[in-house]
Amino acid sequence: MKSADNGTGTTGAEVSRLGAAVRAEGFGLKGPRGWAFRGIDVDAAPGSLVALAGPSGSGRTCLLLALTGRMKAAEGYAEVGGVRLPRRMAAVRRFSALAHVPGVSDLDPAFTVAEHLREAALLRLRFSGSPLALLRPRGGRAAGNRRRMEAALEAAGLDLETLPKGERTSVRDLERLEALRLSVALALVGAPRLLAVDDTDLKLGDGEEAAAWSMLRSVADSGVTVLAVCTEVPDEADVVVRTTDAGAGAKGDGEGPEDGKAGAGEAAASDDAGEAASDDAREAASEGAGKAGEIRPEAEEPRRGEGGTGEDGKDGKDQDDKEGAADAIAETGRA
Repeated sequence: MKSADNGTGTTGAEVSRLGAAVRAEGFGLKGPRGWAFRGIDVDAAPGSLVALAGPSGSGRTCLLLALTGRMKAAEGYAEVGGVRLPRRMAAVRRFSALAHVPGVSDLDPAFTVAEHLREAALLRLRFSGSPLALLRPRGGRAAGNRRRMEAALEAAGLDLETLPKGERTSVRDLERLEALRLSVALALVGAPRLLAVDDTDLKLGDGEEAAAWSMLRSVADSGVTVLAVCTEVPDEADVVVRTTDAGAGAKGDGEGPEDGKAGAGEAAASDDAGEAASDDAREAASEGAGKAGEIRPEAEEPRRGEGGTGEDGKDGKDQDDKEGAADAIAETGRA
């Protein structure tokens, strides 16, 4: 196996050990209200920057969570870091990390930057570190945590001295790009092989968007495979996966219109299913369920006269129950 330098000071052999190759074929996930995505094919080498591109509601978040072992696919297969999905989801979760994923890995607005970093270091020690590390002197552990946090902050491009109150700055006072950098830094503290970022280009100006993609490009060049959800495909991406291409014909029978494009009604239905499944994804992943099918769809709004509230303020359902009871008494002849 060759170990040529990739231009970043990291050899090919080191990259293959650090990053996780991502491959998928016919990958699809179905939620309680339809297909979130379907027919996805991916072939990304370790250390790649993979753009999961598509409009909001096209199943991008579901695909992100499925490839990181947080949601269970319904058809096809994927292999991440040599681990087969959906069979071994827990194994993929052990070497992957979520940075910014709204509803799943949100930053606490009341926490300061220092508190978030300290929490990330403690969680790594508890769940990812070696048990022997607990036997090290406290001073040694603290020094190791500082080095790890400094390396993560440098990789994410977050300079604490530029923040309004330094490390004591609250998350609510961070700009959007600064919060994104902090999310990435927190994820990198655990030294993952696969990093997932949702809504990468959301609410960013042109300059900020370029800085965000430059950061993720640098992380990928260090050897970590990066999955990034976006609306517009960046020039920095090595691999582009378009969820709209897969969702265009994702009807119940798996066939689309003759011209290969969904009609207006079908596109709306696909968007609704994608948005619903994305909401289900965030709720399932945050609860540790990892299955979209465990989330029940919302109940329909009751209509007036059918269990709803009428103009006179009385509950229609209670009124129906009273009328039914009166009919039953009349039939039995009891007053």
